[in-house]
Amino acid sequence: MKANSIRARVRAEMTGEIKEIARRHLATDGANLSLRAVARDLGMVSSAIYRYFPSRDDLLTALILDAYNDLGGCAEKAVASVPPETPTLRWLALAGAIRDWAVARPHEYALLYGSPVPGYQAPEDTVPAGTRAVTAAGAILQGAFLAGALDENDDPLPPPGSIEDLKRVQAVIAPDVPLNVLARGLSAWVALFGSVSFEIFGQLRNTITAPAEFFEHQMRAQARYIGLR
Repeated sequence: MKANSIRARVRAEMTGEIKEIARRHLATDGANLSLRAVARDLGMVSSAIYRYFPSRDDLLTALILDAYNDLGGCAEKAVASVPPETPTLRWLALAGAIRDWAVARPHEYALLYGSPVPGYQAPEDTVPAGTRAVTAAGAILQGAFLAGALDENDDPLPPPGSIEDLKRVQAVIAPDVPLNVLARGLSAWVALFGSVSFEIFGQLRNTITAPAEFFEHQMRAQARYIGLR
């Protein structure tokens, strides 16, 4: 039993070291990871790394899961830190946490939200981790609606082709929120990540010199668009 425990600990440590080296390669090579290069940096023969990650895709999946869970944890913590009766502040905290994470870890952000990796198809088991952040956003909408702090307005319903899609999202993240409000929330979510991506990928360079302040301004505008009071 003790030997098994030691082996498990050694395996976990080696797996963590492989992933850390691979993250460094994201900074220089993007998602074009090479198991051979990672093994070389670890000082091990390339065949040995396959005992931990049978393929490049397995290593990419591990990095993606870690990144999604880390981002999701930051989002959840940000939302939980603000009282439910202040939904605009909860939204701003969530948006700020996502931006802060992306600025601190741009290469992992690019792995999640940049160009698709040629030949790679993320497995279904990445979905729960990948939806943690948007679920936190849904909790803000749900809480605001139940507290009467969400303006429904008189927006028309989204296009017929989107109704069933929105209903599936509604059932998962904000079951009581009307579809037209949910559509505004999803539009704001897209705007949030669009703003972050513009900053991370250099589209604001030589244009916006105070990106943090401009981002908050944008997110306050999105809160009003959503209907958060």
